[in-house]
Amino acid sequence: MNIAPDAKVSFHYTLQDAEGQTIDSSEGRDPLSYIHGHGQIVGGLESALEGRVSGDHVDVVVAASDGYGAFNKDLVVQIALEAFPEEARGQLQPGVQFQGPHPQDENQGAIYRVVELQDEAVVADANHPLAGVDLHFSVDVVTVDEASPEELAQVQGGQEE
Repeated sequence: MNIAPDAKVSFHYTLQDAEGQTIDSSEGRDPLSYIHGHGQIVGGLESALEGRVSGDHVDVVVAASDGYGAFNKDLVVQIALEAFPEEARGQLQPGVQFQGPHPQDENQGAIYRVVELQDEAVVADANHPLAGVDLHFSVDVVTVDEASPEELAQVQGGQEE
């Protein structure tokens, strides 16, 4: 069976940056499974897997625009230290993540990563950690099967079609 919309796919992968540093890998773990065509994996990788079959090996470079998007400098913000609860201030350090209002739409939430601590402020980044990064995937397709009606209902928001 070829990978097509609504197929249940499992694959092993290694993800590297342009310098060949491994960012993530399924090595030593179960393969990653998803339902094809429902946006459960990076769009550029999903496109590269279309039409493949069990046993195929795929090496693909997914441009940042087809991965986690371009780096948006407007999502790097300075937040006054006093905006944080006093008990949380001691836990703030580079790399720590927290949730807050989106810097461009206060009606939405965003996950921020602390980039820098200043005397009276925190510099935080709401970009995905891989925004602006071209993604180098090495993929081994393990299985391609028909998704069950229950699996399809789950990815379609509980609505069976």
